[in-house]
Amino acid sequence: MRTLLITGPGGAGRTTVAAATALRAAREGSRTLVLSADRTDSLGAVLGVPTGAAPVEAAPGLTLWRPDAAAHFRDDLVAFQERAATALDLLGAARLAAEEVTPLPGAEELALLRALRDAALSEAYDLLVVDLPPAPQALALLALPEELRRYLRRLLPPERQAARALRPVLGRLAGVPMPAEWLYETAARWDVELAAVEAVLTDRATGVWLVAEPGPAGADAAHTAVLGLALRALRPELLVANRVLPDSARDPWFAGLAAQQRKTLDEWQDTPGVDGVHAVAHLGHEPRGTDDLAALAGPAVAAASPAPVEWPVADRLAEDGVLVWHIPLPGAIREELDLVRRGDELVVSAGPFRRILTLPSALRRCTVAGAALRDGELRIRFTPDPELWPRGM
Repeated sequence: MRTLLITGPGGAGRTTVAAATALRAAREGSRTLVLSADRTDSLGAVLGVPTGAAPVEAAPGLTLWRPDAAAHFRDDLVAFQERAATALDLLGAARLAAEEVTPLPGAEELALLRALRDAALSEAYDLLVVDLPPAPQALALLALPEELRRYLRRLLPPERQAARALRPVLGRLAGVPMPAEWLYETAARWDVELAAVEAVLTDRATGVWLVAEPGPAGADAAHTAVLGLALRALRPELLVANRVLPDSARDPWFAGLAAQQRKTLDEWQDTPGVDGVHAVAHLGHEPRGTDDLAALAGPAVAAASPAPVEWPVADRLAEDGVLVWHIPLPGAIREELDLVRRGDELVVSAGPFRRILTLPSALRRCTVAGAALRDGELRIRFTPDPELWPRGM
């Protein structure tokens, strides 16, 4: 199944573009599902069909779904209390009843990720369009599965489960209860679920679209989003310029705004890290209903996403005695880059974004010798550690 992730700065019309794109795909014969986590149901307002916890058909071949974050959070918390009953009783904790549980910040994101996984594994659809939150929140959401898996491995290392037979003995010696089996089972289940979400996000059939209004503010937001996606090894296959005014505007004010938009559009044609640009015309009013969405002529969804972003390791041992890791970071600024080596991990910071990368196996036996930013690409040099590097290589 083809999966399309749509985001952009707040107010740019990403939900409208997602709806128009999905409607076009459905009318062209693709069984299409639009997934949203918006509390205000802006997706339903655009299409004229209220959405909710159960999928609803908005048009032939077009289904809308807005998962109930409160229900998911309530069910997960109640299940956790049941599994942790012994530990909670030991601490004297008062349990929460299901009816008094309200979702905490982040519950919508977790519900959306779970729904994304379930929908991607379904065979009922050909196309999944995901109406993501605004770009800053969307970038944090895309990073969540990898980060949570990293936390789980650090807090509950899988290799420690091999010693579960010793936990009762250790508990008696220490005088305190040791982590119960359910805790490791829960961590393992979460790891599997997060891995499934991560697999969808990194799949070749998954693409990213950025929606922005052409202009200085939209250009800055798109530039920042492209950099954040690049650090996740994602490249937008399309930059959608929304609400583009016609060049024939007679009013001087509108003519000046249209000229500014045209200048931004020309600049976007050469945006590093973006595969294409598509302009969506301004209708002169807020789009509502399938007729308006059809008039927008939403972008067509390609049969396959572009080639994946590659971070190759170049072997220059013979020439310069180094291995070079190439990480594309279009739009990065040298002064806003930072690198920290921690064991087998490399912490990379680019502007407001940060990612902790696990080093490729060959580079774990090396030391960092330097780095440079050239042509929108971070090139990190590694020299072999004589004590760890195999002889004869």
